[in-house]
Amino acid sequence: MRQRIYYHHTDCGGVVYYANYLNFLEEARTEYLEQHGASVSELAKQGLLFVVARQEIDYNAPSFYGDILEIDTRLTHIGAAKVEFSYAIKNQKGQLVSQAKTVLVFVDKDLKPKSIPEEIRRKLAS
Repeated sequence: MRQRIYYHHTDCGGVVYYANYLNFLEEARTEYLEQHGASVSELAKQGLLFVVARQEIDYNAPSFYGDILEIDTRLTHIGAAKVEFSYAIKNQKGQLVSQAKTVLVFVDKDLKPKSIPEEIRRKLAS
């Protein structure tokens, strides 16, 4: 996924505010799920959700207003009720800006962990 950095993404020093990377990761992850046929909005209508259980992020270099970031999103593990994504974020020069990992847990409408349906597992693994 490509992300253009706008002024509202930056802090008073002109650098992308660190917490905004979490938004970029969520958007990239949602795009991944959608592209693999696991529509987040359709699952939510069924009372099924992926919720963040763990988030790790390393900041390797700053990003600035006007940069174009490329967010490479990969599914690295599928468990019974969990999925793990890893990300590499690079700027337009190919410089590694950030690396991250997100662990999601599949839950029902009551936020109780639930096994990921086989149909969704197949879609995600494709």
